[in-house]
Amino acid sequence: MAPRKAAPRRRARRSFNISAIEAGTALSLAQSTGFAESLQMALDGKLSEGVNNMSRTVLANKSRIIGTLGAAAVAKVASKGFASGTLAKLGPLRVKL
Repeated sequence: MAPRKAAPRRRARRSFNISAIEAGTALSLAQSTGFAESLQMALDGKLSEGVNNMSRTVLANKSRIIGTLGAAAVAKVASKGFASGTLAKLGPLRVKL
């Protein structure tokens, strides 16, 4: 009898995808809402000040936030027409539309 072959080992994928549109939208919204400042206030123990700061910033940047979300929606619809959504690849990191 011939010896059995060892079962093939499954390897984890060594690359991951990042949606360029979604990443850009998230970064823009984080900046428009004052997320970093509000989070830092909350971590310093000033939770109510952090929430109030984010609320004020969101109200002040309402039109900018709506514009960002609208542009992201248009970009997502437009990018569905591309055959390959990959914008760039650098090592294990792929930037996709």
